[in-house]
Amino acid sequence: MELKLEINNVNCGYPKKTILENISFEIGTGDILCILGPNGVGKTTLFKTILGFLKLQGGSILLDGQDINTWSRKDFAKAIGYVPQAHTPPFPYKVREVVVMGRTAHLGIFASPSLQDYAIAEKVIDSLGISYLTDSVYTEISGGERQLVLIARALAQEPKILIMDEPTSNLDYGNQVRVLKHIKELSKRNIGIIMTSHFPDHAFMASTKVLAINRGGEYRIGTPKEVVTSQLLQRIYNIRVQIDTVVDRVHNDHLKVCVPILKD
Repeated sequence: MELKLEINNVNCGYPKKTILENISFEIGTGDILCILGPNGVGKTTLFKTILGFLKLQGGSILLDGQDINTWSRKDFAKAIGYVPQAHTPPFPYKVREVVVMGRTAHLGIFASPSLQDYAIAEKVIDSLGISYLTDSVYTEISGGERQLVLIARALAQEPKILIMDEPTSNLDYGNQVRVLKHIKELSKRNIGIIMTSHFPDHAFMASTKVLAINRGGEYRIGTPKEVVTSQLLQRIYNIRVQIDTVVDRVHNDHLKVCVPILKD
């Protein structure tokens, strides 16, 4: 099923403070939108507003052409999944149980997960290469491993749009690349993905669209090539950056990379 999320002239923030104003973009199944920007510009605030954790201050958010407020929480949860930056449950659940919690939206009020729900959870765990964690206690594994488990939990939900708040945070270099590769594979399965990152290279590696947000509410959206430029990165992060192209001789492909210039 195709699904589109539309953000139209949205204002979001907190009761006494607006963080972002007049933000507009749309994402459909198969798209990958990477949101870049320094700390504190409102990336997480935007996510919380889309998910209904914060009250929308202005504009509209449409899912499948309908205002998100008209969607039941259960149907909304089936359509949109969320991977937070960090999560520590109050009880020491095993990884398998944490992942199968992603099936909650598909269960009845008093129903327990079925064998099929557990099979879906096991399949997702295996696809992320973390089967060795299945019987581990979630509170006893590393921060990077927890991040992978949270991604698995969201995928077990089988959403059409997945919101990921810094999905590569706490991950070592190898797992960062594996997660980005998995994100690209998910988009080919007709899942739309919105993710934040502190690494502009990730926009070139995985995204089809980029939303760059600067302090003061300035933002720009477009393709990675259009948005991720030396000039924009210098303005946002206050450092000099050079955009270079490297050649993947194995796959005969070209990839842009961001190289910070450390000399004054």
